[in-house]
Amino acid sequence: MLRNPLKQAFYKYHGAGNDFIMIDNRDGHFDKSDLQRVRFLCHRHFGIGSDGLILIENYPELDFTMIFFNPDGSQSFCGNGSRCAMAFAKQLGVIEKECRFLSTDGVHEGIYFSDDDIHLKMHDVEQIEIGDDYYLLNTGSPHYINFVDDLDSVDVATEGKQIRYNARFKAEGVNVNFVQLVNDNTIKIRTYERGVENETLACGTGIVAAALASAIKFNVSNNFNVKALGGELLVTFNSEGDNRFNNLWLVGPAKFVFEGSLVFGV
Repeated sequence: MLRNPLKQAFYKYHGAGNDFIMIDNRDGHFDKSDLQRVRFLCHRHFGIGSDGLILIENYPELDFTMIFFNPDGSQSFCGNGSRCAMAFAKQLGVIEKECRFLSTDGVHEGIYFSDDDIHLKMHDVEQIEIGDDYYLLNTGSPHYINFVDDLDSVDVATEGKQIRYNARFKAEGVNVNFVQLVNDNTIKIRTYERGVENETLACGTGIVAAALASAIKFNVSNNFNVKALGGELLVTFNSEGDNRFNNLWLVGPAKFVFEGSLVFGV
């Protein structure tokens, strides 16, 4: 029998298979400094299991603050997580359609049309490093893009880990994306995510990064449909030339899965 149990309501959402634990923390009851608890909740075998944990909190000048934790307890910006946060905020009655919220990389705008159609505005991208066989850029999180001819044959976990932990990226980490062109405006992607330290079914910031790298490589000026393992998303953008992009939007679904209560004995 637990003594003095604490109950914590939680909700599970996913964006194209990228799944998240959502907690309404507007009253500040969840201890953000307890990273051991964050790691436990995200653990696939001992906790609920997810690609991250998201807290929704109040912010005086915006609709809300989104605080995102990776499964290892680190914090970063998350594109699919942001769209799920918008869907959750809609469920909570915090937003109606258009919103502005704070995340780790600054303020973002979003438009909620339905759970099948959520638009997230990303920050402009003005610096892209192009190597002999890679593109490196930051879309709220750092991404390494490698184009391949046969995406299905790539050992994403092994090859992604080798790049993520090489001498250049080991300290801060990098997300590693393998991308294949399908047709003029469609690409396929698979992603090894830092913080998760494995392949995920989708990665929103990686999908945006892959679309921009593809725009440069294949000379496409305005949008890409992107097929991830967990679903399909749309990236729209304006190209300013010189590998600079603005008016970036990540568009796709964010689905409620289930809700539950955690009980912690203290």
